[in-house]
Amino acid sequence: MDEHTEQRMDLAAFSAKIDSLREQIASVVVGQESVVELVLTAILADGHVLLEGVPGVAKTLLARLVAKLIDADFSRVQFTPDLMPSDVLGTTVFNMKTNDFDFHRGPVFADILLVDEINRAPAKTQAALFEVMEERQISIDGMTYRMGELYTILATQNPVEQEGTYKLPEAQLDRFLMKITMDYPSLEEEVTILERHHTHASLIKLQDIKPIISRTELLAFRKLIQHVFVDSSLLRYIAMIVQETRTSKAVYLGASPRASVAMLQASKAYALLQGRDFVTPEDIKFVAPYVLQHRLILTAEAEMEGYSPVKVTQRLIDRVEVPQ
Repeated sequence: MDEHTEQRMDLAAFSAKIDSLREQIASVVVGQESVVELVLTAILADGHVLLEGVPGVAKTLLARLVAKLIDADFSRVQFTPDLMPSDVLGTTVFNMKTNDFDFHRGPVFADILLVDEINRAPAKTQAALFEVMEERQISIDGMTYRMGELYTILATQNPVEQEGTYKLPEAQLDRFLMKITMDYPSLEEEVTILERHHTHASLIKLQDIKPIISRTELLAFRKLIQHVFVDSSLLRYIAMIVQETRTSKAVYLGASPRASVAMLQASKAYALLQGRDFVTPEDIKFVAPYVLQHRLILTAEAEMEGYSPVKVTQRLIDRVEVPQ
């Protein structure tokens, strides 16, 4: 009983921190509340995030802002068509003084890495991220270098149909816990953006933002996920949703067991963000589309009929009976 009370006290401190994170983000980014909630969910669930949207909807701003609010090492890589794997991972250079080779670390070595416009680099450079995304380590010239415990990649991309972009390999997409789509702001939100820019009064500069949460606190918060209660009927519910993706006629390639685990972790993290230490079916329904949409490949027929992975995912979720 004492342990449960202590758990509740932890949640109070946790909720206070999360609320101040939300407030600080809202002071810079107008609207996009559900996107912010999803990004926080993914970071708390120890997963990488892919933010997709047309240019100018504040994808990079949001990613940089979140990184700034966490007191951790931050690095940024702008992906371009001529970027080489060594530009990301680092290079081995001959040191004439010591007659030996020194490894010069690339930008990938950080706690939080922002990969901007990830779909603008060719397959060779994309492949350089495979190992580090899954195993949090890189292997170069027979040496293995481990990343820190906090290691998280926040990536942004323009919609794939745009000029000069490459489709990300399925294996890489599967390594992202969530793909979150940022839409245009509503009319009211756009008016607020214009007002802020017009008056300059309420524009907060990114360099003036101070970290709110330390590395130690974030790691401790991630450990709270282990204490979130999930009923066995909900575990079955997650498995049934994933099974639907494998049997649907609209889906050519369904979700893997990695997707089931991702859905479980994300729904536990989302429950915590709502101030609860137990998961509800609504938590699962909220995170599921973002965990699944980038892992499914639709059949040619479904695509020709105008279906999108999000639409298909939503229909598959609705098909599964919600546990009482």
